[in-house]
This record gives sequence, structure tokens and C-alpha cells, in this order.
Amino acid sequence: MRSTRDFAEVRANLESSVPKLEESIARFLATGDLEHLKVKLAEGPELAIFLSRDHGTLLGVAGQARRAVQYEIGNPLTASKMTRHKLAAGLYAPLRVLLYADESGGSVFEYDKPSSLFGQWGNPDVTAVAQGLDASLERALQHAMK
Repeated sequence: MRSTRDFAEVRANLESSVPKLEESIARFLATGDLEHLKVKLAEGPELAIFLSRDHGTLLGVAGQARRAVQYEIGNPLTASKMTRHKLAAGLYAPLRVLLYADESGGSVFEYDKPSSLFGQWGNPDVTAVAQGLDASLERALQHAMK
């Protein structure tokens, strides 16, 4: 997915519109507080940023520093809706998305389509959830590029 918008602008848009995963979720998981966890997940955003990594700086090792950030984006509740049917789906949840600046000054999002990743198991329940993720992720990334 390409945009003529500057990397910094697209990054700021993404990070302001897709919130970081709330720390309370990890705390509820660690303490086994499933009641509060269920409420928090049900009230939570469609997608959240689990982690971000400055991948562009890493390329400095090769003398090629670039503006690039790798994100892990997803939703714990959505992931559980797939992994309850096929635990191996946890391999791709949360999703990885790479944002980088292209040579013309624009921005690019690279990612694997969720339905392609999760569809490999041929499980209709997992695939249905993944198709919803296709739409959610595309909406979030398109919004960041506006």
C-alpha cells in the first residue's frame, strides 16, 4: 500500500489512530483476572499496536540506515477467536506490518493479508475471522495514509 505522504506524517497518523495495547491486559492475564480481562477486551479498540521496532536504524549496521518501522498490530480477542479453533494461528497473531519511506519521499505499508496467512489451515471459522481482519487492517492503514 503506497502513499505520496511523508513517512513521519503516516507514522504519526498510524500511531495516533491505532492505540498501543493497554498494559492492564497483560496484568489481567498475569494475575488470571479473566473477568476484568474479558471486559477490557470487549471494550477495547478494533486493533492495537502490541510492539514497534525501528527497523530502519538496524540497517545502519550495513551502512544503509532508512526510515522504517515494523509494527505488531492486532487484537487479543480476535486472536483468541482463531486460536481456539487452530492453535497454530498464534504464529501470525499479532500481524506484522512494515512502514517505510520510499525513494520518492512517499511511504509504503507492507504486510501479508491476514486471510492468506490464516487461510492456510482451511478452517472456515479461522478464515472468517481473518477476513474481518483483512478489512480492519486495510481501514487502519488507509486512514493513516490520508
